[in-house]
Amino acid sequence: MVAAMRAKEEMKLNAIRMIKTALKKHEVDSMKPLDEATEMQILGTLIKQRREAAEMFRKGDRAELADKEEAELKLIESYMPAAPCEQEVDAAIASAITETGVTSSKQMGVVMKAVQAKLAGKRVDGKALSEKFGPGYRKRPSPNKLPK
Repeated sequence: MVAAMRAKEEMKLNAIRMIKTALKKHEVDSMKPLDEATEMQILGTLIKQRREAAEMFRKGDRAELADKEEAELKLIESYMPAAPCEQEVDAAIASAITETGVTSSKQMGVVMKAVQAKLAGKRVDGKALSEKFGPGYRKRPSPNKLPK
């Protein structure tokens, strides 16, 4: 934060202040010190907010505001653990499906929990994981809906 002040990087300074404020607000609200998992959860919420805001600004033809949100998003992501690569996610999904023995897309929640447990310690976006899991798995016909 001090380095951003000295370098007069207003954008970076505002983003760092926003992160610090969100963490402090949650700490005050919960009345106990934050642990690392809670901090990562808060940063994840901030990332999600920035993605949604940038998307809305792009839809509203406000490119300059969308760029600002995306710059803040990149700064927040720099404080998060590394995201797993595509192969790691695919392997985790495949092993979770075989381990849980899921046969229906209705049981997707069981697989999602298993995948997130396997990828613990890495930044995993639940929505992206759901989309990645969903299309390939849902194409299989349900045993209840097989043609007679």
